[in-house]
Amino acid sequence: MKDNFQIIFLVVFIFAAIVGILVFSGAIPLGGDEDGQGIGTVFLWGTVKSQTIIPLLEEFNATNENFVVAYVEKNEETFDQDLLEALATGQGPDMFFLPNDLAFHYANKIFTIPYDSYPLAPFKKNFAGAGEVFLTSRGILAFPLTIDPLVLYYNRSILDANNVVFPPTDWDEFTNQVSLLTKKDDSDKITKSGIALGHFSNVTHAKDILATLFMQTGDQIVVEKNGSFISVLNKNNTLSPVLQFYTDFADPLKTVYSWNKSFTNSHDFFSTNNLAFYFGFASELSSLVNKNPNQNFQVAPVPQIKNAPFKLTGAKVTGIALSSFSKNFTTAFIAASQMATGDFAKKLANVLGVAPARRDLLAQVPKDAYSPTFYASALYARSWLDPSPEDTDNIFRTMVDSVLSNNMIPINAVRDAGAKLSLLLLR
Repeated sequence: MKDNFQIIFLVVFIFAAIVGILVFSGAIPLGGDEDGQGIGTVFLWGTVKSQTIIPLLEEFNATNENFVVAYVEKNEETFDQDLLEALATGQGPDMFFLPNDLAFHYANKIFTIPYDSYPLAPFKKNFAGAGEVFLTSRGILAFPLTIDPLVLYYNRSILDANNVVFPPTDWDEFTNQVSLLTKKDDSDKITKSGIALGHFSNVTHAKDILATLFMQTGDQIVVEKNGSFISVLNKNNTLSPVLQFYTDFADPLKTVYSWNKSFTNSHDFFSTNNLAFYFGFASELSSLVNKNPNQNFQVAPVPQIKNAPFKLTGAKVTGIALSSFSKNFTTAFIAASQMATGDFAKKLANVLGVAPARRDLLAQVPKDAYSPTFYASALYARSWLDPSPEDTDNIFRTMVDSVLSNNMIPINAVRDAGAKLSLLLLR
């Protein structure tokens, strides 16, 4: 039974791919009118709350006389299974919101937009570099919509009390400030922490922070070549000092020691006014404000390697992808491209509290206290094709824990992580 299902699914997928190629090549005008304007209703799936996105879609639909985009909200935890089952029965969406960490997983369910239909040059001209996570040698997996950059939240009151005028801009300044801002009692117990780093389990976004540190050295973690995805983690054997740097913050013998397993997760701990720095995403701003409305905090870019030739921070990127099984390819393509290139992208970024992926929109910086940092960070943000978020969480966790437990030295821990990532990409 399982084999029959897989055969049917494969046949349907191949047929849809062939039809899609014919559509975009102009051989058949599937789902569109003669003028290529698109007609009918196309369905969009996503995990964004309906009350957030439906008003935006109503405005979008009002500007299009010939077609309508209907939204279906799905549960984030069951999205993958819901999508798979729907596609297998021919009832799936025409397009769906695609987060970068699921792009690899959904690659065989996405219609890859050929560069003949949307050339590479205008893509790179129109979208910030973080959106290039959706580029493959064969074409585009999704039109980028939003960028949620990793930034440095800092407690202004703690910095002021210690005569620290500005937050750090590079990692040398960062370590010096962390040592200054971390306070201990007579028994050497940490009473105020400079930063939550070193461990994995209670450091919110630990994998994202480590990935950012790795990418700042030039390591892309995963790359695509000729349709195959391969691990380049530690390809040049340069990441062991980075892992050592990270774990030092959990080592009581190091001057930067500032975090241990006794603390709650760093997101919550930051709101207690006992944590000077917190690495988080732009989208967390409202939750941090709501958790402690009286907290005096501000936001700064993630520190960089001193004298590095480029700037980089990590990011979560969301795009809009076309289903390989859409019954209305032309309209879905037109709708998706208009959503990515029109006002919809700007409005979506605003309501989600993130930055838009389009370069022209990143030049239109809102005049609040936080957006200038979010938008500037989005311009040099990067992401990577995570083959399986749950599995890579375990790989990165093991890499950190093995060093902290002295089971491995950093160079071996990184090599082990790279080997496991390579195996994961082959599955």
